[in-house]
Amino acid sequence: VQLQASGGGLAQAGGSLTLSCASSKRTSSNNAMGWFRQAPGKEREFVAAVSWRGSPTYYADSVKGRFTISRDYGKSVVYLQMTSLKPEDTATYFCAVDRRPIPHREASEYQYWGQGTKVTVSS
Repeated sequence: VQLQASGGGLAQAGGSLTLSCASSKRTSSNNAMGWFRQAPGKEREFVAAVSWRGSPTYYADSVKGRFTISRDYGKSVVYLQMTSLKPEDTATYFCAVDRRPIPHREASEYQYWGQGTKVTVSS
């Protein structure tokens, strides 16, 4: 399974960006998928995840109410809509495929990872 993340870039605080993660195989359609991020000098952290059915969804407290994860089965794409961006959202964002249909918050539960897309939020 290959994952291609895109949509990163530069945004101002309070702005919005939408990340996309395209999967090369439909095997991911039976698995939960998630987004993680890693800021310079920090550990990778969980951002959001969605089950194979599209619900339930899980969010980190730091992004709850501002980010929305969704998936398009027809296109095998998972999205992360990010609004009300803050400078502390600056990081490289990675999408990943969970080993199971129900999502997890732990990175160790994910078996495939994309290459990452960089998001920079200026104040």
